[in-house]
Amino acid sequence: MFTIKNKNENIEIIKNSKFISLIYNINTKDDIEKHLKQAKKQYPKATHYCYAYIIDEDKKSSDDKEPSGTAGYPILHVLEENNLNHILCIVIRYFGGIKLGAGGLVRAYTKATSNNIKNANLKELKTGILIEINFPYEISKDIDYLLKDNIILEKEYIDTIKYKTIVNNKTLNILNEKNIEIKILNENTYY
Repeated sequence: MFTIKNKNENIEIIKNSKFISLIYNINTKDDIEKHLKQAKKQYPKATHYCYAYIIDEDKKSSDDKEPSGTAGYPILHVLEENNLNHILCIVIRYFGGIKLGAGGLVRAYTKATSNNIKNANLKELKTGILIEINFPYEISKDIDYLLKDNIILEKEYIDTIKYKTIVNNKTLNILNEKNIEIKILNENTYY
């Protein structure tokens, strides 16, 4: 399984219509809404904002008022064919005055997505353990050093510090030795 390292963008002009493909690495459904809002703000007055995403087993696509199955599904199909996960692709269309027909739309959205992936910087996803840890402020420097190469998804500072993070088995064993509160949320998470 793969994802992309950084946001990537690709532009295709097909029969006067402009297709702007944006690909993002995502971890949660909240990321999807955030990126959609950002795309609509960055590219206002576009005709369509079609998208597809994959987060583990959760997959969805949207045609955003294009004929059913002509935009979102082709985007999703390309993401699946490229063995991508934790990925969101938004293809923004500015209509150029020439109707493409169902087949033409499928080819256009497929091309916009495929060419973006070809130019993207991909990285292999590793399997980790999603955990929530709770620890006192006194050991925060030790914990931060231990997690420096891990993904910390959420941080909460109250009476104690709470992190939601993805770790490997070795890091989990070291955390267990620290005698802190650890809650395993998912034993098979990609990062």
